[in-house]
Parts: sequence; C-alpha cells; structure tokens
Amino acid sequence: MQTRSAKKELGDILIEKGIVHPDVLERAVAVLNKEENKGRRKLPQILVEQFKMDRDLVYREVADYYAFRSLDISMGTIDDGVLGFIRKELTSLPESIREMVHENNVLPYSIDPERPGRLLVITPDPTKPEVYKIARTFHYQKFEICYVPLSQWQDLWKRVSLDKAVYKDKESMLRGESFVDEAEEDSEHYEEALDQEISRSGLVDLVESIFVDAVRVGASDIHVIPKGDKITEFHFRVDGKLSRWYTNNETRAEAVSAVVKDRAKNLDRFERNTAQDGFAQLTIDKKTIRFRLSVIPLIGKELKNKFESIVIRVLTEPAISGTIEDLGFDPYSESVMRKAVSKPYGIIIVTGPTGSGKSTTLVAALRTVMDPSLNIITVEDPVEYFIDGARQVKLNAKLDFEGALRAILRHDPDIVMVGEIRDKLTAEIAVKLANTGHLTLSTLHTNDAPSAVSRLYKMGIEPFLIAYSINIIVAQRLIRKLCERCKSPVSEPDVEAIIKLGMTKEEIRATKFYQPIGCSDCIKGFKGRIAIHEALFFTRKIRQLILDAGQSVNEEAVRQLAIQNGMRTLRDNALELLKKGITTFEEVASVTADEE
Repeated sequence: MQTRSAKKELGDILIEKGIVHPDVLERAVAVLNKEENKGRRKLPQILVEQFKMDRDLVYREVADYYAFRSLDISMGTIDDGVLGFIRKELTSLPESIREMVHENNVLPYSIDPERPGRLLVITPDPTKPEVYKIARTFHYQKFEICYVPLSQWQDLWKRVSLDKAVYKDKESMLRGESFVDEAEEDSEHYEEALDQEISRSGLVDLVESIFVDAVRVGASDIHVIPKGDKITEFHFRVDGKLSRWYTNNETRAEAVSAVVKDRAKNLDRFERNTAQDGFAQLTIDKKTIRFRLSVIPLIGKELKNKFESIVIRVLTEPAISGTIEDLGFDPYSESVMRKAVSKPYGIIIVTGPTGSGKSTTLVAALRTVMDPSLNIITVEDPVEYFIDGARQVKLNAKLDFEGALRAILRHDPDIVMVGEIRDKLTAEIAVKLANTGHLTLSTLHTNDAPSAVSRLYKMGIEPFLIAYSINIIVAQRLIRKLCERCKSPVSEPDVEAIIKLGMTKEEIRATKFYQPIGCSDCIKGFKGRIAIHEALFFTRKIRQLILDAGQSVNEEAVRQLAIQNGMRTLRDNALELLKKGITTFEEVASVTADEE
C-alpha cells in the first residue's frame, strides 16, 4: 500500500499535467480512504473505474512515477519471432499460472537486448502484486516489469492466441513456417498441400482457442468468414451483436475451414460445394459444451478459391437454475404463465425472432412442471439442450418431423415439446395433442403475441381450434443491459424521442438515464441481456373474440382486450427497465421497433 505522502505526490503530478482535476482527485482520495482498511483498490484504479479518467494517461504516469520502463508494442513492431518467444514461454507455465496470466493481463515479451538473460514482462498495470508472482515463475533469474497501454496489450493477446497454451499439440504452435501458395489443379495434390499447411502451422490450436474464447466471453455464435486467399475473420455474436474478434492472415482460408470441419461430426471436410450441418463437443473450463455447425459454400474472386462460410452456434446450458421464476417475468406474466403450465392440456407458445431465448423459456416451463410420474417427450431439430427427466427424440434421415410427431401420439405422452410450429401440418398435430389431453409446448416466429393468433389462422387452422386449444402465447425479446461498472448518466436526454417511445414528461423528469461507456469488464458498455415478455393469456373473452373472427383475426382488438386483462406489452416492460437504469433509450427503441 502506498504511503499517504506518496499518494499526494502522485496526485500532484496528475493535476500538474492536466490529467485529473483537483476536485476529482479529492473525491477519489476520499473513496480510497474509505476502502483503505479493506485492502481493495488503489488510487489509479479508482480514478479510472469510478471517475472515468483516461486509463492510458493515468497509468503511464503511474509507471513513470514508480520508475517502470514503458514500451511501445504497437502491432507494426511485433514480428513472428516475438510471437514464437511468447508462445514458447507460455507453454512452459503450469496451467494455474496460465490462468493468472489471463486474469491479470501479463505477458512475457522478450529478452532485454541491453541486458542478456533478463526477461521483459509487460503489463498495463505494473503495480499489481500478482504481476511479480507470475514473473518469478518463468525460467529466468532476472526479470523487469514494463508498462504497456492496455489496448496494445489486448491486441498482442489476441494475436498470440493465448488460449492455445492451455490446449494440446503445443509443439505445432511453435512452427512458424509459411505455406508456399501454389495452385494445385490435381485434387489429391491440393488436399496434400492443405494438410502440409495445417501441420506446419498452429491452426489446430488457433481454432480450439477460438472455441474457448467464445465460451468464456459468452458468445452465442462464432462466424468463420473467408475474406481472401489468406485472410479469415472470426466474428463473435455477444449479447446479440456481431463483431470481429480475430483475423488470421497466416494460412489459407481453405485450411481454416478444413480444421474447423475436422473438429465436428457429420461434416465432410473434402466436400466444398454443398451446404452441410454438423455438431461438436468440447470440455471447456470443466464443462461439456456443445456446438452446432452450419457450412455453406461461397464464391471467391478467383476460381481456385474454394471458400466456405461457417457459423457455429454455442450451445451452453442456460445460466438460470431452470424454472419460471428465474426468467425475469413481470408479476402478471409470471402468474398467467404458471396458470398455463399447470393445466393438464392445451398449447403454450413462445414467439419471437431467432436468438430471443425462446428455447430457454420452454425448457424452464418444462422444468417447472417436471415430475417422475409424467411422460415428457421433446421433438426438436436439432436438440439444443439435454433435459433430465425428458425423452428427447433425435430426428434423422429415416425419422422426419412429421413422422416423429405422429409416433408421439402413439407413445402415451403427458407433455410434449415441439421445437417449432413451422407449417399447417405441425400446427394441426400440436392442436390434436392439446385436444386429446396433452400439454404441448412450442415456438413460433412472430413479432408479438397477438400476431401469433393471425399466423395460425393464416396457416389454415380453424378459429375454434385456436380458441380452445391454446392456453397462452408469450412474446419474448432479449435486451442488452448496461455495465454497472462503467455506465454514465446522460446529462441531456432526447425528451421528444423518449416521449415517442411512450413515457410521459413526468416519468422522464423522475428517471435518471444512462449511456454506455465501455471498460475492461464489458463489451462497449453493455454486459449481458435480460428478457422482456408480453403474455397473452387466453381468457373466456379472448377465446370468444377469436371465435367471432371472420375473414381475418382482429389483432388490435385481441391486444387491447389482453391489456385490459393485465397484459404488459414488450414496450411497456422495456420502458420499465429504462426507468430502473438497466438499459438505454436507444436499446429500447431498437428492440421494440416493431411496436411503432
């Protein structure tokens, strides 16, 4: 812990250089004094995290104050020799220390050219005690801790692909030879050339590290996108937003695709002219994670290129314990959902776009009513989550969706979960299950709950069957949450735009609005998502309204009647999160745009 005089001297320097305002420093020192006895944060950390000071400016002065050397490791200064040295040193560490390297932003960088035998260790925070513990584990008698800006450290981290050090085939990571790109007209020579390129590179470890990174950052999808002969981009979808995570420009795009496909089952690595679907399974952080792969061929600028786009869905188990109360329903929605799943028959439909958490909600509903005395059967294509206590049907070339549903009718079920009502036939079988004393759960792709009624009507399902077979329709969306660590108040919110969303001037005056900033703990100011719901429970009046439908269902009439009964719309629930400071005005407008 710094002495009180040292704090003051450092603070004076920050003030003199215009990095920190005196009032801000005084407030930061007050926070530090409150936390001092608890051994928590240091002054620079408080200035950056709580008072939003420029991290690089603050920590550069901290490094200079404590006489740490500062290095410039911008990407133009990094060659393959440096990368090979870093990878070699990382593979020599015990796994527990490699985890500390990741958590504390530390890297072995190079041997000091001015002092042979001295290891240079880089970090964006050289004052952390853990840095010294890590540095002492390398096989060098002498080392020097050096400061680098956080952004430069992160760029180097991604390029080195640190997670490769945790995995197998360590020697292949150290081979840096590049493949001589020769156009092979002969197919056998072409495949042999790809095999040579793969064996000479660290591509296997790179791909596995991408899978690991995706799981650790909470990505729902990995996109593998060929951009050129030797350019492949890996994009992650995190909290619903797709962004570039890593670019590989050391091996051919076809080699990257081959390695990805080799990691999965049901994919033919040598087939590059048709769409394919497969799956993979890895143990990551002591958890078994499943991946679903979709491969489609792409056209390249040159005929010799055989590019493929690969999208990988990361099928992690839901982070919730698995029942209705964990889903974040508003009180009305939770009460009617409980009432709907407690009935011994009828249909429960969850609707929303792809990636809105429909499957998670259905699984939670199943777990709420699960009982050893019940025969629960699911039919999904593909099966995304394993559900203990349910018999899950896997479709194949000999058992299609229609055949599976018809077989279920003869299999004495109590509860049936149908992955999706995709056409009239599927809808009719779901209705038949409900009308013969079975509780049926399924999904549908519509914008809101009332429009699901119209969709079934347009499929050709009779109004009386819709009215008497459905218990509830729940529309769902996922909305991004602001990072609690770095969110910042909005000084002048756009009042007119917020009024258009549905808030009154009185509500606006009473609400403190926030904006995303971004820190090391989040992605561009957002961290995680929360579900919003719209629950259309089928009361006697709503059933009668549907029965009276003529040429079309009056969606607006259904909506207004449901609101009178207590239903909160998606927009209403999103605005409630806005008032609580959980999300932003822009996020509410984006997620509920179809309610304009």
